[in-house]
Amino acid sequence: MSADKFHIAMVDDHQIVLDGLKTLIKGHPRFELALESNDPAILLSKIGQQKVDILITDIMMPGMTGLELARKVREIHPDIRIMALSMNGEGNLVNQMINESNISGYILKNISRQELLTALEKVAEGGVYFSDEVMQEMLRDAERKTDLEEAKLTQREMEIIRLIEKEYSNKMIAEALFLSERTIETHRKNILRKTKTSSVLGLIKYAYEHNLV
Repeated sequence: MSADKFHIAMVDDHQIVLDGLKTLIKGHPRFELALESNDPAILLSKIGQQKVDILITDIMMPGMTGLELARKVREIHPDIRIMALSMNGEGNLVNQMINESNISGYILKNISRQELLTALEKVAEGGVYFSDEVMQEMLRDAERKTDLEEAKLTQREMEIIRLIEKEYSNKMIAEALFLSERTIETHRKNILRKTKTSSVLGLIKYAYEHNLV
């Protein structure tokens, strides 16, 4: 790495998380905490008032999510590198943050000191870092999307799946969609065939795994 210090801003609505991150970074000769806040709006208002190289942001925060904050920081301060911090690595959310905010990293809150410093070093030098669990979830998300594309479910079929998840009977679904029960029965058979499931329980599991409900 170069000899310059890298200035870090961090935001999380739980102070204990910020305290933990500060402890992990404390004493490192290359990283310096420049700004911290429990409120993403406050951090956004202050982030342009001092030098910040890397922003570590929580994902789920009241008032403004990490995704929203990342979008705004990217628009206003495009040189700041962004690392997302979360309890879990939801593949669809990670991909959304990559596509919309061009984040440089995504780490989990159970991260070790060594992994955090490795992530910061890579991001500081213009690289990217995603925790192993996050990478695995991104791959699973890609597989789920491939499954959906191969299943070729119609909008009507997805609508019926959502009603099945709500425990609607064929008769109730038919009434809700102004269709005959025979038509609903045909749709259900096609849905089970396309999703390669054999029961309502299996179908509901498929629906949750593929974010259909």
